[in-house]
Amino acid sequence: MWRRFLRELNVGSVGWAVGLAVTVASLLNPIFVTPFPALLGRTLFVALAVVLAHRLAGLWRFRWLPRWLAQALAVVLVAPAATLAVYLFSTSGDVAAVLENPYRMLGLLWIAGCATVLGVLVTLGAVVREREAQAHSQALQFAVERSELERQALDARLTMLTAQIEPHFLFNTLANVQALVESGSPRAASVLKSLIAYLRAALPRLQDGGQASLADELMLVRSYLELMHMRMPDRLTYAVDVDPALSSLRFPPMALLTLVENAIRHGIDPAEQGGHIELGGRREGDGSRVRLWVSDTGIGLRGSGTPGTGLANLRSRLQGVHGASVTVSLTSNATRGVRAELSFEAPT
Repeated sequence: MWRRFLRELNVGSVGWAVGLAVTVASLLNPIFVTPFPALLGRTLFVALAVVLAHRLAGLWRFRWLPRWLAQALAVVLVAPAATLAVYLFSTSGDVAAVLENPYRMLGLLWIAGCATVLGVLVTLGAVVREREAQAHSQALQFAVERSELERQALDARLTMLTAQIEPHFLFNTLANVQALVESGSPRAASVLKSLIAYLRAALPRLQDGGQASLADELMLVRSYLELMHMRMPDRLTYAVDVDPALSSLRFPPMALLTLVENAIRHGIDPAEQGGHIELGGRREGDGSRVRLWVSDTGIGLRGSGTPGTGLANLRSRLQGVHGASVTVSLTSNATRGVRAELSFEAPT
């Protein structure tokens, strides 16, 4: 308790008391016959006594009495008592010399009244500041709690959207395996072996939610493209050119894979001559924005049907990781095929 008292009785509170004492002494000096130094000494003594009483009253807690009211009562009681004490000191303890002298009584009333009024006003001002600080602190706490709830809701939404991709992705992959088996391709065994290794790497990524990196995604995309190339070696070529500096970026699993899968399924597969897939990624401008793209030379937008379930929720999943800055576009290439492009703000 005493450590708290000494902490609250800081230079600021003493400085306020001294400043008010000098102000009151300056204002009362024209109506007092007492020399200014003596008047200033009295107001300083009373001001410091009021500050001590105010701080001490703030240390005690009464269930039936609010802290601010206890401090106000302490000021009301101590201000007249301290003023009387300083006048008794000036008269060597002669009470009659104080009470029977109208000038001393008037001076006592002026100093005690000023100390009481100013002390109560300062107390009420401190209450207002304290409540404003508490309201600000609560507002910050509510903001932190709201942010945490929003983050939890966003994580749940990302998990739900990622879960929607899992059966879609598995069905498409198994359909590719079925096509290999039915065609009797001599490469079926090697493709199945690669597929098993790929699924072992890919399925755990579905549980990573928004914690996976772009490097993880590129590893899956390369594995998938290699599988598709083994299935149709004469009809599919591909190139991956993504800036290595982007590897550590947070990236939702299966996002780029969704675009590559759509490019093969809706662009390359239906094309008689097959086609080429290019996957690239760079930072733009000052480096604050990242651009990723998947371009194919397939049959294009007219020949393709709906882009699929994965692409439908791709924007939402990316916004869950990188915010509202995400843009997703799907355009026709100048020659033939489709270019799918992702763009978002990301830290350098």
